[in-house]
Amino acid sequence: MSYDLLLKGATLITCDAADRVTRDGAIGINGTRLTYVGPAAGLPPGATATRTLDLSGRVITPGLVNVHTHAILSMVRGVAEDLGFAPAYTPGIPHGHDVTPEEAHALARLGALEALLFGSTLVNDTYVHASVTTGAMAELGLRVWNCGRIHDADFSLIGDGRWEHHAAIGEKTLGEALELAEVWHGKAGGRTGVQLAAHAPDTCSDGFLVEIRKAAESRGLRVNTHLSQSRTEVEQIRRRSGKTPAELLEDVGLLNDRLTAAHCIFVTDSDIARCGRACINVAHIPKGNATGGTIAPIRKLRAAGAGLALGTDNMHADMVEVMRWALAMGRVQEGGVSEGWQPGHVLRAATMGGARAMGLADEIGSLEAGKKADLVAFDFRRPHLVPDVNPVGTLVHTGQGRDVELVLVESGRPTLVNMESILVDAQRAADALWMRARA
Repeated sequence: MSYDLLLKGATLITCDAADRVTRDGAIGINGTRLTYVGPAAGLPPGATATRTLDLSGRVITPGLVNVHTHAILSMVRGVAEDLGFAPAYTPGIPHGHDVTPEEAHALARLGALEALLFGSTLVNDTYVHASVTTGAMAELGLRVWNCGRIHDADFSLIGDGRWEHHAAIGEKTLGEALELAEVWHGKAGGRTGVQLAAHAPDTCSDGFLVEIRKAAESRGLRVNTHLSQSRTEVEQIRRRSGKTPAELLEDVGLLNDRLTAAHCIFVTDSDIARCGRACINVAHIPKGNATGGTIAPIRKLRAAGAGLALGTDNMHADMVEVMRWALAMGRVQEGGVSEGWQPGHVLRAATMGGARAMGLADEIGSLEAGKKADLVAFDFRRPHLVPDVNPVGTLVHTGQGRDVELVLVESGRPTLVNMESILVDAQRAADALWMRARA
């Protein structure tokens, strides 16, 4: 057997159905696919490789799947976390409608670079100027699902507590999303795609949500949204539609297993049961929500039947940190440690759970022969990762995105970028946005 690339000596955390962990493992890659995953001693006799890497002392996992992020919102990093609510609803700081295409390009590349360096091989991003940012992010080599936020509310008024819905806004934002799908869905060798990003129930009128559902069904696209992310949203939907946000999404036909719903914090017991029956995918944002003093009832949602995936949301892209917050906050909610909430559960959410939410479970999310060669190698030769008794527990409890040494997406061919120029351009864009916001 001959391999294009052979990785030897690492500990493999496969995240497959058996949750195999293999010490002194080997991974053989041909083209864009994994063709051998198992113990190094089990390689076919006489196996050769065009290139071999000795990764002794490293731990390899599937590529991390970040199902909910807004890369451009790094522009409010270090500020928005302490405002108590989502940037889109907060006056006095830069907003999406303030961002120029050039600024979006610079900030999106910064977000993609950060995500890739921290081990994400796929990001599902939504914000503004997606026609500009999709290619800009994909050029760095990772998988990019992207969409401009779809809404018919006037975002320039929401910061003042005013929800005005206009058909023209909805026609424009949905039209742009569908045009984006025509250009980018399934392109770049399959590394790019589109989920229709219905921003939130309160920023999309009832009738417009039906339009989004019909558009998604007719084109075979999945949908993502923010759901019950704030009391404000819940109260607005109650006033406007006489329902909870989850009830509204069920009524318009969007509450199903092709929906990825971020946050799901302010849900009732009946909402939890409803989401579970529908088998929605919850994009759990433990760090971002806990920073604001809230957390989703994720254990209840999971027990009800909802799928669990993880996202970083705003201001950072470290999925290892997100796993740790998910584990810790779940235990705070339960008041202790249980067998049903262990490091392996949150690692699976960051890998296979994300792959399922993206509709890509047959291609990525686990280290198995036949799947795409998306993987991450963590350097476990560092003091905070020694001793390595239980690699899954060690990674989740003490690992960091900065421990990532190697990221492969499909074939591992590197995409060269000038990191310094990306950082300079992003800082310049953020400075300009803050200057206009303060003015």
